[in-house]
Amino acid sequence: MKYTFFKGKIVPFSEAKIGIMTHAFNYGTGVFEGIRGYWNAEKNQLFILKLKEHYERLARSTNLGLKSEMKYSVDELCAATVELAKKNGYKEDIYIRPIYYKSQEKIGLGLIGIEDDFCMFISPFGAYLDITKGIRVCVSNWWRISAQSVPQGAKITGTYINSSLAKAEALEKGFDEAILLSHEKTVAEGSGENLFMVKDGKLITPPLSETILPGITRVCVMELAANELGLKTIERQIKQNELYGADELFFCGTGAQISPIASVDDKLIKDGKVGLITKKLQTIYFKAARGDDPKYADWITPVY
Repeated sequence: MKYTFFKGKIVPFSEAKIGIMTHAFNYGTGVFEGIRGYWNAEKNQLFILKLKEHYERLARSTNLGLKSEMKYSVDELCAATVELAKKNGYKEDIYIRPIYYKSQEKIGLGLIGIEDDFCMFISPFGAYLDITKGIRVCVSNWWRISAQSVPQGAKITGTYINSSLAKAEALEKGFDEAILLSHEKTVAEGSGENLFMVKDGKLITPPLSETILPGITRVCVMELAANELGLKTIERQIKQNELYGADELFFCGTGAQISPIASVDDKLIKDGKVGLITKKLQTIYFKAARGDDPKYADWITPVY
């Protein structure tokens, strides 16, 4: 990592420091996004995926989770991101992490009247999960945080302890990832990823009412499935025992991309190999994200 955006300007990464009394560090009072950029060697170009949509969600998260209005507009943040990416000069896939946070060095709970700020860093970033052969998943003993506990749809830093606990549980048991259930004991999502199931040729995903994150990649998958495969996504509750009889399962998200699931609780999903629909979605997703499909040119923002 070379340069970062900190306190209103681009500075060397080594100069971006926060104090140990910072409110967000002590109380989890920050909101964030994860944004991917994809390098296309043939075009000699870096494309940032769904840049505006991510900042629109960050603005909603700031309002819902921090009771604040961002000091920068969505267009200003998009421009700053492109400038920072260009300054870093990476010619490989990248991950962008913007954070809006309570920046005041202050002890005491609360949100109102506490100063806030924005920062962002960029790092080279490859596959977060194995997207080639499938991952081993368990159903976690931890439940997804309900909408009665935190604002639904806001990516709040403090609430990600829930996903971290589920991920830790999975790793301790020898799995790659975890699936969390909702308060109704139906399937919510992965530990940071949305979940899709294929059954009898139908594409199914939990509805937003299951307190899942309204994922941007989730919407991309639904759009690609409809446009390219003729599959309309069914949004409904999924019971835990349905997972084991699925034809295909996969996670999707900025980090996960489209990650096939080979087994759940050591029960193979079909033959444990990447399913046909999942593989097709991977192919068309990466074609769009890397700027190789003109139909989805409005998804991407060139850097260079």
